[in-house]
Amino acid sequence: MSGNGENTRSESFKRATAGTLRAIGRQKDVQVTFQAGPAQVTETRVRLPQPSRSLPAAEIARLRGAADAAALRLRHHDAAVHAARTPAPRDAREVYDALEQARVEVVGARHMNGVAANLRQKLESECEQAGYERMTRREQLPMAAALALLARERLSGEPPPPAAAAVLEQWRSTLAAGADRALDELAAAQDDQTAYTRAARRLLAAYDLAEMDVEAEPEDEEDAGPDASGDQEQPSEQPPAPQPEQGHGTPEDTPGAEAEAASAGEPEETTEQEAGAVEGEDRAGGPQQQREATQAEPGTQYRVFSRQFDEEIAAEALCDTDELSRLRQQLDQQLLNLQGVVSRLANRLQRRLMAQQTRAWEFDQEEGILDAGRLARVVVNPMLSLSYKHERDTDFRDTVVTLLIDNSGSMRGRPITVAAMCGDILARTLERCGVKVEILGFTTRAWKGGQSRERWIAAAKPRDPGRLNDLRHIVYKAADMPWRRARRNLGLMLREGLLKENIDGEALAWANRRLLGRRESRRILMVISDGAPVDDSTLSVNSGSYLERHLREVIAEIERAHAIELIAIGIGHDVTRYYRRAVTITDAEELGGTMLAKLSELFDEDAARGRRARPQPLRAA
Repeated sequence: MSGNGENTRSESFKRATAGTLRAIGRQKDVQVTFQAGPAQVTETRVRLPQPSRSLPAAEIARLRGAADAAALRLRHHDAAVHAARTPAPRDAREVYDALEQARVEVVGARHMNGVAANLRQKLESECEQAGYERMTRREQLPMAAALALLARERLSGEPPPPAAAAVLEQWRSTLAAGADRALDELAAAQDDQTAYTRAARRLLAAYDLAEMDVEAEPEDEEDAGPDASGDQEQPSEQPPAPQPEQGHGTPEDTPGAEAEAASAGEPEETTEQEAGAVEGEDRAGGPQQQREATQAEPGTQYRVFSRQFDEEIAAEALCDTDELSRLRQQLDQQLLNLQGVVSRLANRLQRRLMAQQTRAWEFDQEEGILDAGRLARVVVNPMLSLSYKHERDTDFRDTVVTLLIDNSGSMRGRPITVAAMCGDILARTLERCGVKVEILGFTTRAWKGGQSRERWIAAAKPRDPGRLNDLRHIVYKAADMPWRRARRNLGLMLREGLLKENIDGEALAWANRRLLGRRESRRILMVISDGAPVDDSTLSVNSGSYLERHLREVIAEIERAHAIELIAIGIGHDVTRYYRRAVTITDAEELGGTMLAKLSELFDEDAARGRRARPQPLRAA
């Protein structure tokens, strides 16, 4: 069967999904669009992820769940009521938004078994992809996700997804004072959004995320004063404060929520530039916003003391042309033996990709390119119509790969040398196959703090300053830069004094934002690292897990959004405890083969999905 059949199936699914969304949401005029990247839901518009042509069963279930979540938000959410008590701090707002999403899904699915099943499957899939089953400590599960799951459990009476059960039990057994009562009030007020928002603020206050809602205090506080006597125990009048589940909040505010809502829509499409602008937002916020973002739970929320001295710079700007040439020659000399091995593997990958790229035509089409090979039969029988053909699409052509390399001091020597050469060979190989490659590096500008720390000291060392070093993010090769122009830049990794400390979470978020701004429909991000994030200046004035916790949050956000495919390779460091798709190697010499093997797996999986999805022609009996 031709590719037209797949396109027709995909378009039919999109039309059906958009129609169902409008019917459930009772918004017949809402605009529904499909596009790659996270979803958005507003009162007049819903944007959902673009489905693939093959539409495997797992993708259909995910899209239906996301579409139902968006529809229920349209139907049961009042934006004005929600905004009236929205807290200003970012972390508190994420919890608040996620709690509201939990409410609309529970209320909306109460009398619709099919919708309830779709939402349940979506939630289970999200928990599995976020790696909740691998979490062994309470602190590993973000507060927004934990409180939203607890609220959803209390509202619906259903147990949490199996993947989250163990770590959520740790949260359940250590609830903050007043949180249990707040959760009960959330359940009692789930049909009244105004009361629910007051209950949500009570829950936020229990965890010091935001102040108690002033309007609710006279009726809810037991010590509110003589006028409140006698009525304090009426829960119907005083709902508790809900906590939004991370990944289930409003798409406009919560990246995770955007990913969930983005799965169904109508064939109308928005521009790529618009999508990039939305998806490429700096989710970390500016320095002032981060310093002001809640003072709750000191030392736990990720903050940045100052971004003024951070640096995003092209490799060629860090040293002169002669030094770059010398460093490149040094790189080539050190890797004479390794280059032969990696090059053979690269050539094998290239042959596999080029084989997939072999031109394939679909004949006897009603439109397309005139098929000259079938003109003879028209000459013989003029009653026959002209025959056309068109070239079959290959999915991997519209692909960009970003290689993010740890440029910390612990990578000095053989690891960074091998990483530089492997990046060079990978870029050259994929460029031949029409796949664009970007190579990035991350480190800091100074050891043990730079100008940011000096400014902090000058400010009398305020408590809980957050990150206290100056970032250096290096662009060795931009995606649109030809390999021949970027070749020398990779030698910069061997420069003495370049490799310092590593703040992985912000580097990963930076690489993710760059990818989300790309036009390619398929985006792959490969991270090369040899250890956990370390910055002595930051860790000396924050908790010991401060940078590691932020890295986990960024990874969870990226993996939950499904906008890019994230892979990690750890050199002597177990990265499987952070990333869902990861591999650990013990020797830097294995890096080249591992990189190429993981990319081969990705492209082979994609090709296999395409073959399975393409219906086979019927055979004669």
